[in-house]
Amino acid sequence: MPLNLKPKKECEFDEISLGEIMLRLDPGEDRIHTTRQFRVWEGGGEYNVARGLRRCFGMKTAVVTAFADNPVGRLVEDFILQGGVDTSFIKWVPYDGIGRNVRNGLNFTERGFGIRGALGCSDRGNTAVSQLKKGDINWDEIFGKRGARWFHTGGIFAALSETTPDVLLEAMEAAKKYGTIISYDLNYRPSLWKAFGGLEKAQEVNKEIAKYVDVMIGNEEDFTACLKFEVEGVDENLNELDVSSFKNMIEKVVKEYPNFKATATTLRGVKTATVNDWGAICWADGNFYEATHRSGLEILDRVGGGDSFASGFIYGMMALQDPQQAVEYGAAHGALAMTTAGDTTMATLQEVKKLVGGGGARVVR
Repeated sequence: MPLNLKPKKECEFDEISLGEIMLRLDPGEDRIHTTRQFRVWEGGGEYNVARGLRRCFGMKTAVVTAFADNPVGRLVEDFILQGGVDTSFIKWVPYDGIGRNVRNGLNFTERGFGIRGALGCSDRGNTAVSQLKKGDINWDEIFGKRGARWFHTGGIFAALSETTPDVLLEAMEAAKKYGTIISYDLNYRPSLWKAFGGLEKAQEVNKEIAKYVDVMIGNEEDFTACLKFEVEGVDENLNELDVSSFKNMIEKVVKEYPNFKATATTLRGVKTATVNDWGAICWADGNFYEATHRSGLEILDRVGGGDSFASGFIYGMMALQDPQQAVEYGAAHGALAMTTAGDTTMATLQEVKKLVGGGGARVVR
């Protein structure tokens, strides 16, 4: 086992995430520009991992984020509380009444169907969390006095503003100081980096962040976009994914970043918005491990599938201390999460274990 985890008795939390949490407005079977009603959820790439670890895997988790102190922020807080994630580290910023100076993020997302892909429309400029600066969060209190075995963050938070990369690096330095394992999901979003230097800036920032990471996570595109590692032999539309090509790419990644103790990559072949091929591989301690490949997986809502993979993978690395089981639990949890609406998981640990064990979809009575 390549990870040197702190003893559970020394930490208040199993895992802490740093990231933005938005109010997701979901038109269901309708489209954003024609619907007359939305169902609301909470969601955010880094937060979804903390929530999955808490709700599905029973771990004690917390989130570091910031909200404008108004009814929308308090609604998102209520969702977080329902998910069981600790809210002690939320920074509340006074609201100016109209959102001129600070606001909370909204994320309109339609799921897609068949030949029509999923579509996201974010309304997240000038949010409270994007205005966080180095020194705003007491990381010594979080990692030193209260303690966490694992810290997770990602490329979405890094791309929110010109100041958030410094906040992220400050957090990572503190986590390292206190012996907390650090995972990072590259989660490249072109729309976020557009105002801050585009792809070139994304690579500059992520290459610096990568130096602090113990467990690097990404999808089939992220390692290329964020760290500039090409995957040879993959078609432009990612319809067919050759596992050996990704293994070759990861071997180059871990050679350049010897601090990586493990990496994990989801493999999604998009046939249609509602039918995907789904799998994952991980590298740990010099060996590759491959999850069960699921061809023709039927998708209800793909958003959050990668985050649910990450939470299942982290659970496997922490609780089971077995990379093969970790990548299996991650892939199974991600697959299950995409069968329900919203960003966050509705799966149970029993369901994940059943799927890992080869169980099918026959009715349970």
